[in-house]
Amino acid sequence: MLEARVNDLLEAPDAKLVIERAQAILADESNRRRAFREWLRDDVKAEFINGQVVMHSPVKRQHLNATQNLMTLLRVYVIRHGLGEVDSEKALVEMTRNDYEPDICFWNAETAASFKDDQMEHPAPDLIVEVLSKSTTGRDRGIKFEDYAAHGVREYWIIDPVRKSLEQYRLDEATMAFESVATLFVDDTLTAITVLGFAIPVRAIFDKQDNMRALQNLLGS
Repeated sequence: MLEARVNDLLEAPDAKLVIERAQAILADESNRRRAFREWLRDDVKAEFINGQVVMHSPVKRQHLNATQNLMTLLRVYVIRHGLGEVDSEKALVEMTRNDYEPDICFWNAETAASFKDDQMEHPAPDLIVEVLSKSTTGRDRGIKFEDYAAHGVREYWIIDPVRKSLEQYRLDEATMAFESVATLFVDDTLTAITVLGFAIPVRAIFDKQDNMRALQNLLGS
C-alpha cells in the first residue's frame, strides 16, 4: 500500500515540488511536536495528531466503567502470568508522526522489559483498546485505525459502551492493515489474540457484578 502511494507521487510531474513542500511542513510539525511533549502534563489528556494538539473532554460514566472494568481484568491476568505490561490512558504511544494516549495498551514481556521508570514515550503496543465517545469516534475509526495498523499494532479492539459491543481486529502483516475478526455483544466471549489465554465474557466489560465474577475466574484459573 505504501509503495503504491509512493509510485503514484513519483509519476506526477511536480513530484519534487510536492516532496520539498511536504518536508518543510513536516519539519515545522516536528518542532511543534517537541513543544507538545514539553508542555504535556500528568493532569492533561491530549494527543498530537497530524500536526494538531487534540485535547480530550471528560467522558461519560459508561465510558469510564467500560475502560476500568476491562483494564482491571486485563492487567490482573497479564501480571499474574508474566505476559508483559498493561497501561491505561496516560501512556504516550509514539508513532512516526503522531503521539497517542490510547484508552488501554498491552505490550508483550520482551518489549516491556526495556521500559525505564522515567520513560514517557512508548513504542507501538501489541494490543490497543479504544472506547468510543461522541468526540473520538471519527479518530478511533479513522486516523488511529490506519496509523495503529501501519505501525504494527497486532490487535485492535473498539468498544462501544452505548451498544455494549466490541469490535475485534487483527493485523494482516502482508498489507499492514486491520482485518475484522468479529463484532461481539454481551452474550459472547472475547478471546484475545495477542494476550495468550485471555478470554472473558463481553458482559464483564459493561457490568460490575459480571466483572467481579470474571475476575474471580481469572484468579482461579
